[in-house]
Amino acid sequence: MCHFPLTVIRENQAELIVVPVLLVGVFVIVLSVILWLRYRNWKTNQQTFPESEEKEDERSRGKASVSEYTSIRLSETTMDCLLRTAALTLKELEIPREKISPESMEFIWNGSFGGIYRAKLDTASPGKTQLVILKTLQESATSHEIKDFLERITFHQFLGPHENIVKLLGCSVTQMPLYMILEDASNGNLLSFLWTCRRDVVTMDGLPFDLTERQVYKIGQQIASALDFLQQKKLFHGDVAARNVLIGHDFTAKLCKLGLAYRSHTRGTSSVAHSVPLKWQAPERLLKTPPSIKSDIWSFGILLYEMITLGAPPFPEVPPSDILQHLNRRHIMNRPSSCQPAM
Repeated sequence: MCHFPLTVIRENQAELIVVPVLLVGVFVIVLSVILWLRYRNWKTNQQTFPESEEKEDERSRGKASVSEYTSIRLSETTMDCLLRTAALTLKELEIPREKISPESMEFIWNGSFGGIYRAKLDTASPGKTQLVILKTLQESATSHEIKDFLERITFHQFLGPHENIVKLLGCSVTQMPLYMILEDASNGNLLSFLWTCRRDVVTMDGLPFDLTERQVYKIGQQIASALDFLQQKKLFHGDVAARNVLIGHDFTAKLCKLGLAYRSHTRGTSSVAHSVPLKWQAPERLLKTPPSIKSDIWSFGILLYEMITLGAPPFPEVPPSDILQHLNRRHIMNRPSSCQPAM
Protein backbone atom coordinates (compact mmCIF):
# COMPACT_ATOMS: atom_id res chain seq x y z
CA MET A 1 0.00 0.00 0.00
CA CYS A 2 2.91 2.29 0.48
CA HIS A 3 3.73 2.27 -3.29
CA PHE A 4 0.25 3.45 -4.51
CA PRO A 5 0.79 7.26 -4.34
CA LEU A 6 3.98 7.00 -6.32
CA THR A 7 2.17 5.11 -9.10
CA VAL A 8 -0.49 7.86 -9.37
CA ILE A 9 2.13 10.58 -9.64
CA ARG A 10 3.91 8.73 -12.42
CA GLU A 11 0.64 8.32 -14.35
CA ASN A 12 -0.12 12.06 -13.97
CA GLN A 13 3.33 12.97 -15.22
CA ALA A 14 2.76 10.83 -18.34
CA GLU A 15 -0.51 12.70 -19.06
CA LEU A 16 1.20 16.05 -18.61
CA ILE A 17 3.84 15.10 -21.20
CA VAL A 18 1.50 13.52 -23.79
CA VAL A 19 -1.03 16.41 -24.01
CA PRO A 20 1.47 19.16 -24.93
CA VAL A 21 3.11 16.85 -27.46
CA LEU A 22 -0.26 16.25 -29.11
CA LEU A 23 -1.03 19.99 -29.22
CA VAL A 24 2.34 20.77 -30.78
CA GLY A 25 1.79 18.03 -33.35
CA VAL A 26 -1.64 19.38 -34.31
CA PHE A 27 -0.22 22.92 -34.65
CA VAL A 28 2.59 21.71 -36.89
CA ILE A 29 0.17 19.81 -39.09
CA VAL A 30 -2.21 22.81 -39.46
CA LEU A 31 0.68 25.16 -40.23
CA SER A 32 2.00 22.75 -42.85
CA VAL A 33 -1.41 22.57 -44.53
CA ILE A 34 -1.72 26.38 -44.62
CA LEU A 35 1.74 26.82 -46.10
CA TRP A 36 1.08 24.11 -48.66
CA LEU A 37 -2.18 25.76 -49.75
CA ARG A 38 -0.50 29.18 -50.09
CA TYR A 39 2.32 27.65 -52.10
CA ARG A 40 -0.14 25.92 -54.43
CA ASN A 41 -2.05 29.20 -55.05
CA TRP A 42 1.16 31.05 -55.74
CA LYS A 43 2.28 28.36 -58.20
CA THR A 44 -1.07 28.49 -59.97
CA ASN A 45 -0.87 32.28 -60.33
CA GLN A 46 2.64 32.03 -61.74
CA GLN A 47 1.42 29.65 -64.40
CA THR A 48 -1.65 31.68 -65.40
CA PHE A 49 -0.14 35.20 -65.23
CA PRO A 50 1.76 34.96 -68.56
CA GLU A 51 -1.45 33.74 -70.23
CA SER A 52 -3.33 36.74 -68.80
CA GLU A 53 -0.69 39.12 -70.08
CA GLU A 54 -0.88 37.57 -73.53
CA LYS A 55 -4.66 37.85 -73.55
CA GLU A 56 -4.49 41.48 -72.36
CA ASP A 57 -2.00 42.26 -75.09
CA GLU A 58 -4.31 40.66 -77.63
CA ARG A 59 -7.24 42.72 -76.34
CA SER A 60 -5.13 45.90 -76.45
CA ARG A 61 -4.07 45.18 -80.00
CA GLY A 62 -7.69 44.54 -80.90
CA LYS A 63 -8.79 47.84 -79.37
CA ALA A 64 -5.99 49.67 -81.11
CA SER A 65 -6.98 48.25 -84.46
CA VAL A 66 -10.63 49.21 -83.86
CA SER A 67 -9.63 52.77 -82.85
CA GLU A 68 -7.38 53.07 -85.84
CA TYR A 69 -10.19 51.96 -88.12
CA THR A 70 -12.64 54.36 -86.48
CA SER A 71 -10.21 57.27 -86.95
CA ILE A 72 -9.87 56.45 -90.61
CA ARG A 73 -13.61 56.26 -91.02
CA LEU A 74 -14.07 59.57 -89.19
CA SER A 75 -11.46 61.30 -91.30
CA GLU A 76 -13.28 60.13 -94.39
CA THR A 77 -16.70 61.36 -93.23
CA THR A 78 -15.87 64.33 -91.00
CA MET A 79 -17.06 66.92 -93.51
CA ASP A 80 -20.45 65.25 -93.92
CA CYS A 81 -20.77 64.81 -90.16
CA LEU A 82 -19.96 68.46 -89.57
CA LEU A 83 -22.56 69.64 -92.07
CA ARG A 84 -25.24 67.33 -90.64
CA THR A 85 -24.46 68.45 -87.10
CA ALA A 86 -24.43 72.10 -88.15
CA ALA A 87 -27.79 71.74 -89.90
CA LEU A 88 -29.29 70.56 -86.60
CA THR A 89 -27.43 72.95 -84.29
CA LEU A 90 -28.05 76.04 -86.44
CA LYS A 91 -31.55 75.09 -87.54
CA GLU A 92 -33.05 78.31 -86.14
CA LEU A 93 -30.59 80.42 -88.14
CA GLU A 94 -30.85 78.52 -91.43
CA ILE A 95 -32.00 80.63 -94.37
CA PRO A 96 -33.02 78.73 -97.53
CA ARG A 97 -30.47 79.36 -100.25
CA GLU A 98 -33.16 80.15 -102.81
CA LYS A 99 -33.92 83.34 -100.88
CA ILE A 100 -30.52 84.71 -101.90
CA SER A 101 -30.47 86.07 -105.43
CA PRO A 102 -27.33 84.76 -107.21
CA GLU A 103 -27.59 87.51 -109.85
CA SER A 104 -27.38 90.19 -107.15
CA MET A 105 -24.13 88.92 -105.60
CA GLU A 106 -21.49 91.64 -105.84
CA PHE A 107 -17.92 90.75 -104.87
CA ILE A 108 -16.41 93.11 -102.26
CA TRP A 109 -13.12 91.52 -101.17
CA ASN A 110 -11.48 88.28 -100.19
CA GLY A 111 -11.79 87.37 -96.52
CA SER A 112 -9.83 84.86 -94.46
CA PHE A 113 -12.21 82.02 -95.47
CA GLY A 114 -13.29 83.04 -98.94
CA GLY A 115 -15.06 85.74 -100.89
CA ILE A 116 -17.22 88.38 -99.19
CA TYR A 117 -20.22 89.57 -101.21
CA ARG A 118 -23.08 92.01 -101.04
CA ALA A 119 -26.34 90.39 -102.12
CA LYS A 120 -30.11 90.74 -102.02
CA LEU A 121 -32.08 88.60 -99.61
CA ASP A 122 -35.83 88.03 -99.95
CA THR A 123 -37.72 89.28 -96.90
CA ALA A 124 -40.99 88.12 -95.36
CA SER A 125 -42.79 90.79 -97.38
CA PRO A 126 -43.53 89.46 -100.89
CA GLY A 127 -41.49 91.18 -103.60
CA LYS A 128 -39.23 93.01 -101.11
CA THR A 129 -35.53 92.39 -100.58
CA GLN A 130 -32.80 93.72 -98.31
CA LEU A 131 -29.09 94.08 -98.88
CA VAL A 132 -26.94 91.73 -96.83
CA ILE A 133 -23.30 90.75 -96.55
CA LEU A 134 -22.37 87.15 -97.34
CA LYS A 135 -19.22 85.71 -95.83
CA THR A 136 -18.52 82.54 -97.75
CA LEU A 137 -16.42 79.47 -97.07
CA GLN A 138 -14.81 78.19 -100.24
CA GLU A 139 -15.77 74.72 -101.46
CA SER A 140 -12.16 73.50 -101.23
CA ALA A 141 -12.08 74.15 -97.46
CA THR A 142 -10.67 71.51 -95.13
CA SER A 143 -12.64 69.91 -92.31
CA HIS A 144 -10.76 72.10 -89.82
CA GLU A 145 -11.73 75.26 -91.74
CA ILE A 146 -15.35 74.13 -91.91
CA LYS A 147 -15.43 73.58 -88.15
CA ASP A 148 -13.83 76.98 -87.50
CA PHE A 149 -16.32 78.71 -89.80
CA LEU A 150 -19.27 77.00 -88.11
CA GLU A 151 -17.93 77.85 -84.64
CA ARG A 152 -17.81 81.52 -85.63
CA ILE A 153 -21.49 81.36 -86.51
CA THR A 154 -22.33 79.74 -83.16
CA PHE A 155 -20.22 82.44 -81.45
CA HIS A 156 -22.40 85.15 -83.02
CA GLN A 157 -25.41 83.16 -81.85
CA PHE A 158 -24.00 83.05 -78.30
CA LEU A 159 -23.23 86.78 -78.43
CA GLY A 160 -26.80 87.76 -79.21
CA PRO A 161 -28.04 91.00 -80.74
CA HIS A 162 -26.86 94.50 -79.87
CA GLU A 163 -27.82 97.59 -81.83
CA ASN A 164 -24.19 98.72 -82.14
CA ILE A 165 -22.66 95.39 -83.17
CA VAL A 166 -23.03 94.02 -86.69
CA LYS A 167 -25.97 91.62 -86.55
CA LEU A 168 -25.95 88.01 -87.69
CA LEU A 169 -29.11 87.53 -89.76
CA GLY A 170 -28.68 83.84 -90.38
CA CYS A 171 -26.67 81.26 -92.26
CA SER A 172 -26.86 78.65 -94.98
CA VAL A 173 -24.88 75.56 -93.99
CA THR A 174 -26.67 72.59 -95.54
CA GLN A 175 -24.34 72.53 -98.55
CA MET A 176 -21.07 73.97 -99.78
CA PRO A 177 -20.15 76.78 -100.06
CA LEU A 178 -21.26 77.81 -96.58
CA TYR A 179 -22.74 81.26 -96.02
CA MET A 180 -22.69 83.50 -92.96
CA ILE A 181 -25.30 86.21 -93.54
CA LEU A 182 -24.76 89.59 -91.85
CA GLU A 183 -26.55 92.89 -91.99
CA ASP A 184 -25.19 95.44 -94.46
CA ALA A 185 -24.04 98.91 -93.37
CA SER A 186 -25.00 101.22 -96.18
CA ASN A 187 -22.36 103.89 -95.56
CA GLY A 188 -19.26 101.70 -95.30
CA ASN A 189 -16.62 101.81 -92.59
CA LEU A 190 -16.05 104.83 -90.37
CA LEU A 191 -12.50 105.54 -91.56
CA SER A 192 -13.56 105.86 -95.20
CA PHE A 193 -16.51 107.94 -94.10
CA LEU A 194 -14.22 110.32 -92.17
CA TRP A 195 -11.97 110.72 -95.19
CA THR A 196 -15.05 111.50 -97.25
CA CYS A 197 -16.05 114.15 -94.70
CA ARG A 198 -12.87 116.06 -95.56
CA ARG A 199 -14.60 117.09 -98.77
CA ASP A 200 -16.96 120.05 -98.75
CA VAL A 201 -20.18 118.14 -99.36
CA VAL A 202 -21.03 114.82 -97.75
CA THR A 203 -24.31 112.97 -98.20
CA MET A 204 -25.88 110.32 -95.99
CA ASP A 205 -28.94 108.44 -97.16
CA GLY A 206 -29.08 110.86 -100.08
CA LEU A 207 -29.11 113.99 -97.89
CA PRO A 208 -26.34 116.55 -97.20
CA PHE A 209 -24.51 115.76 -93.99
CA ASP A 210 -22.01 117.60 -91.83
CA LEU A 211 -19.98 115.81 -89.11
CA THR A 212 -20.36 117.85 -85.94
CA GLU A 213 -19.10 117.45 -82.39
CA ARG A 214 -22.54 116.18 -81.50
CA GLN A 215 -22.17 113.40 -84.09
CA VAL A 216 -18.71 112.54 -82.75
CA TYR A 217 -20.22 112.22 -79.27
CA LYS A 218 -23.00 110.04 -80.68
CA ILE A 219 -20.60 107.60 -82.36
CA GLY A 220 -18.43 107.53 -79.24
CA GLN A 221 -21.41 106.66 -77.06
CA GLN A 222 -22.51 103.90 -79.44
CA ILE A 223 -19.08 102.25 -79.61
CA ALA A 224 -18.72 102.55 -75.82
CA SER A 225 -22.10 100.81 -75.49
CA ALA A 226 -20.90 97.97 -77.75
CA LEU A 227 -17.68 97.56 -75.74
CA ASP A 228 -19.67 97.51 -72.49
CA PHE A 229 -21.88 94.78 -73.97
CA LEU A 230 -18.80 92.69 -74.78
CA GLN A 231 -17.39 93.28 -71.30
CA GLN A 232 -20.62 91.98 -69.75
CA LYS A 233 -20.04 88.79 -71.76
CA LYS A 234 -16.45 88.61 -70.36
CA LEU A 235 -15.12 89.44 -73.83
CA PHE A 236 -12.95 92.11 -75.40
CA HIS A 237 -12.70 93.31 -79.00
CA GLY A 238 -8.93 93.65 -79.34
CA ASP A 239 -8.85 95.89 -82.42
CA VAL A 240 -10.97 98.97 -81.79
CA ALA A 241 -10.36 101.43 -84.63
CA ALA A 242 -12.30 103.51 -87.15
CA ARG A 243 -11.60 100.90 -89.86
CA ASN A 244 -13.54 98.34 -87.76
CA VAL A 245 -16.66 100.44 -87.27
CA LEU A 246 -19.41 100.44 -89.88
CA ILE A 247 -21.88 103.26 -90.41
CA GLY A 248 -25.45 102.28 -91.12
CA HIS A 249 -28.50 104.32 -91.94
CA ASP A 250 -29.45 107.13 -89.55
CA PHE A 251 -25.76 107.40 -88.66
CA THR A 252 -25.79 104.28 -86.49
CA ALA A 253 -22.34 102.92 -85.67
CA LYS A 254 -21.80 99.15 -85.77
CA LEU A 255 -18.71 97.52 -84.30
CA CYS A 256 -17.44 94.69 -86.52
CA LYS A 257 -14.42 92.37 -86.94
CA LEU A 258 -14.99 90.19 -83.87
CA GLY A 259 -12.33 87.62 -84.76
CA LEU A 260 -10.19 88.32 -81.70
CA ALA A 261 -13.21 88.14 -79.41
CA TYR A 262 -14.10 84.78 -80.95
CA ARG A 263 -10.59 83.37 -80.53
CA SER A 264 -10.28 84.51 -76.91
CA HIS A 265 -13.72 83.02 -76.16
CA THR A 266 -12.96 79.63 -77.68
CA ARG A 267 -9.22 79.26 -76.96
CA GLY A 268 -8.37 81.75 -74.21
CA THR A 269 -6.65 85.13 -74.24
CA SER A 270 -3.17 83.60 -74.31
CA SER A 271 -3.89 82.13 -77.75
CA VAL A 272 -4.66 85.51 -79.32
CA ALA A 273 -1.86 86.44 -81.68
CA HIS A 274 -3.45 88.76 -84.21
CA SER A 275 -1.56 91.48 -86.02
CA VAL A 276 -2.96 94.82 -84.88
CA PRO A 277 -1.33 98.10 -85.99
CA LEU A 278 1.08 99.16 -83.24
CA LYS A 279 -0.17 102.72 -82.80
CA TRP A 280 -3.65 101.48 -81.83
CA GLN A 281 -2.37 99.08 -79.19
CA ALA A 282 -2.26 99.77 -75.46
CA PRO A 283 1.23 99.72 -73.84
CA GLU A 284 0.54 96.41 -72.11
CA ARG A 285 -0.26 94.80 -75.45
CA LEU A 286 2.95 96.17 -76.93
CA LEU A 287 4.65 94.30 -74.10
CA LYS A 288 2.98 91.07 -75.32
CA THR A 289 0.68 90.64 -72.33
CA PRO A 290 -2.76 89.08 -72.96
CA PRO A 291 -5.34 91.67 -74.10
CA SER A 292 -8.29 92.72 -71.98
CA ILE A 293 -11.12 95.23 -71.90
CA LYS A 294 -8.64 97.78 -70.53
CA SER A 295 -6.73 97.50 -73.79
CA ASP A 296 -9.99 98.24 -75.62
CA ILE A 297 -10.43 101.42 -73.57
CA TRP A 298 -7.00 102.67 -74.69
CA SER A 299 -7.83 101.91 -78.34
CA PHE A 300 -11.19 103.63 -77.87
CA GLY A 301 -9.28 106.83 -77.03
CA ILE A 302 -7.35 106.46 -80.30
CA LEU A 303 -10.68 106.04 -82.10
CA LEU A 304 -11.90 109.35 -80.66
CA TYR A 305 -8.72 111.00 -81.98
CA GLU A 306 -9.42 109.55 -85.43
CA MET A 307 -12.91 111.03 -85.44
CA ILE A 308 -11.78 114.49 -84.31
CA THR A 309 -9.08 114.62 -87.00
CA LEU A 310 -11.32 113.13 -89.72
CA GLY A 311 -9.26 109.99 -90.04
CA ALA A 312 -5.71 111.15 -89.29
CA PRO A 313 -3.38 108.41 -87.95
CA PRO A 314 -2.38 108.68 -84.26
CA PHE A 315 1.11 109.76 -83.21
CA PRO A 316 1.90 111.01 -86.73
CA GLU A 317 5.44 112.09 -85.80
CA VAL A 318 6.43 108.73 -84.26
CA PRO A 319 7.52 105.70 -86.34
CA PRO A 320 5.55 102.55 -85.39
CA SER A 321 8.74 100.81 -84.23
CA ASP A 322 9.38 103.60 -81.66
CA ILE A 323 5.87 103.84 -80.25
CA LEU A 324 6.51 101.77 -77.09
CA GLN A 325 9.58 103.80 -76.14
CA HIS A 326 7.61 106.98 -76.85
CA LEU A 327 4.81 105.90 -74.51
CA ASN A 328 7.22 104.75 -71.80
CA ARG A 329 8.53 108.32 -71.69
CA ARG A 330 4.94 109.39 -70.89
CA HIS A 331 4.56 111.36 -74.10
CA ILE A 332 0.98 111.98 -75.20
CA MET A 333 -0.53 113.38 -78.37
CA ASN A 334 -1.16 117.10 -78.60
CA ARG A 335 -4.73 118.30 -78.83
CA PRO A 336 -5.68 118.53 -82.51
CA SER A 337 -6.44 122.00 -83.77
CA SER A 338 -9.90 120.80 -84.82
CA CYS A 339 -10.72 119.74 -81.26
CA GLN A 340 -12.42 122.38 -79.11
CA PRO A 341 -11.20 122.70 -75.48
CA ALA A 342 -14.62 121.62 -74.18
CA MET A 343 -14.36 118.31 -76.03
